[in-house]
Amino acid sequence: MLNVERLRALCSVADLGSLAAAAEALHVSASGISQQLGRLEKELGVAVVERQGRGVRLTDAGALLARRGHRILSLLEQAESEVASMHGDVVGALRLGAFVSASRTVLPRAVAALQTQHPHLEVTLAEGEAEWLIPHVLRRQLDLAVVDSWSTLPLEIPQDVSIHFLHRDVADLALPVDHPLASKTVVNLADLSGVPWAAWSEGTGFHDWLVQSLRGQGVEPRIDYRVAEFATHLQFVARGLAAALIPRLAHLPVPAGVRVLPTEPELYREVFALSRRDNDRPTVRAGIAALQGAFVET
Repeated sequence: MLNVERLRALCSVADLGSLAAAAEALHVSASGISQQLGRLEKELGVAVVERQGRGVRLTDAGALLARRGHRILSLLEQAESEVASMHGDVVGALRLGAFVSASRTVLPRAVAALQTQHPHLEVTLAEGEAEWLIPHVLRRQLDLAVVDSWSTLPLEIPQDVSIHFLHRDVADLALPVDHPLASKTVVNLADLSGVPWAAWSEGTGFHDWLVQSLRGQGVEPRIDYRVAEFATHLQFVARGLAAALIPRLAHLPVPAGVRVLPTEPELYREVFALSRRDNDRPTVRAGIAALQGAFVET
């Protein structure tokens, strides 16, 4: 009979593409992964990986077993969830992930509530964006991930993931107080042609969102200042150098010299908690409830 841990090692190599990455994900050494695969090959009587340069690639047999292995591991996790649900005990580990604004403003409140309500629950948190968080949920490295999906740049969510709505957040326009549009009550995005912007670096989700939002209104954004953190963006605005889009969830103090205004059309995002469909443990349900409660207070 196949050993589950050896099967897990093979699936991790298939997902991550190397022994080193699989070892890091499973918190073992690369030699430990190699030994697991060697024992698996001995059990099967066929090779599951082969050397390719400095790395490895799955053989046809290894690729077939990895595909079946993902289903087997999913069924095992579902069975564990069903057994745990019979007792309803919220004990063990809960691994959370969240995007930056949420992890700094809402997640501390959610984690504190969890540990007050369930003192035997061990909660950890990792910060990242959706392109990092979702694969970690799919690979069972995170139990819950808090992600955002902008109206102008919707997030693609895999079929194996359950979606739990948490919050609706709006982004406002930050302008220097002496800008001609700063006297308006609402600013039409189509009127921002030629305005210099402070935004996140190219390749980040926030950069792509800003570009997509403005292009949708016929404006090609001129991003002069590519810097991380919305607080830094506001400093450029305060000195009359740029405009910026600031989500309300960031909860940032507005510096002197900055006027914050709603936009037309309104720019909003929905915030979700994501979990694997086969992971319905009491710990996950408790995590979702705590997140929902924490966002209600936002």
